[in-house]
Amino acid sequence: MSRDWILHVDLDQFIAAVELLRHPELRGRPVVVGGTGDPTQPRTVAATATYEARAHGVHSGTPLRTALRRCPGAVFLPTDPPAYEAASARVMAVLREFPVRVEVWGWDEAFLGAITDDPETLATDLRDAVRTRTRLECSIGIGDNKHQAKLASGLAKPAGIHRLTTDTWAETMNDRPTDALWGIGAKTSRKLAALGLHTVAQLAAADPAELARHFGPTNGPWYRYLALGKGEAEIVTTPWIARGDSRETTFTDDLTDRDDIARHVADLAHQVTQDATAAGREITRVSVKIRFSPFLTRTRQAKLPAPTTDPATITRTALAVLDRFDLDRPVRLLGVGVDYTMPDP
Repeated sequence: MSRDWILHVDLDQFIAAVELLRHPELRGRPVVVGGTGDPTQPRTVAATATYEARAHGVHSGTPLRTALRRCPGAVFLPTDPPAYEAASARVMAVLREFPVRVEVWGWDEAFLGAITDDPETLATDLRDAVRTRTRLECSIGIGDNKHQAKLASGLAKPAGIHRLTTDTWAETMNDRPTDALWGIGAKTSRKLAALGLHTVAQLAAADPAELARHFGPTNGPWYRYLALGKGEAEIVTTPWIARGDSRETTFTDDLTDRDDIARHVADLAHQVTQDATAAGREITRVSVKIRFSPFLTRTRQAKLPAPTTDPATITRTALAVLDRFDLDRPVRLLGVGVDYTMPDP
């Protein structure tokens, strides 16, 4: 009998896979993608790494210098966001050719809603079509809700298909640690462990009131909700509309001169204004982000009197926000962000 299913399509090592299509001679070698591709440059991290590099302890977020130390034989490549956006768009176009509802969750993943009596066959057809049309591999999870499907795609990697439903939840998940759940990270897992809640089963059996006391009235019961295998099942196909934009620069050498800092803030303000103009959006708020050495981050913002994309107004506002900072420490990162006007629903 046909029924509703949620599928999660997760492109395997997506950024690295796109790079390997452009550099097939690197297949089978450890490849790390990040920054400008220079592993000696400080304060840059890996965007992704191939499975061969991951075997050496290199993962997304690993500093490139650390990656070089752990895997000196790796090939380092610069990131190329336009190439990844184009590859992602091709994949999503393939998915939309099937009788499914598609909710895009970024470059490398999407949730699908489908009515079928055979979700495995549908998943196989989806995976094969993505492979044939784009030469990219994906793993597909099948569940009653997004939470189950998301975890199932992780269990399916690489390039597999796995079903995780309410009927199989306890058998599959009960003995796993709490951070195996989608939405519980290492920090929360440690706090749960301090309360004697080490596994998914223990969290599922916990007292909601006690969880609320330790984690708040929203988060506490929510963690138990996840442990029971519950989750959202609505697929939203409305295109996502950005609420704003930002540009950041991390400096190889810390900035200490106020004029240099102001010049970089002005440059960033000009860039986000250009982005807004290209997107046909107007700016309503400007924020400035500063990360002081070694790792103290502060943000200030100002609302504009009226929506605009006038470069002089945005730059002047960003510099006025900058004046509200005490620049008494070396600066390692600067960022300028803007909020956009939102279209009427």
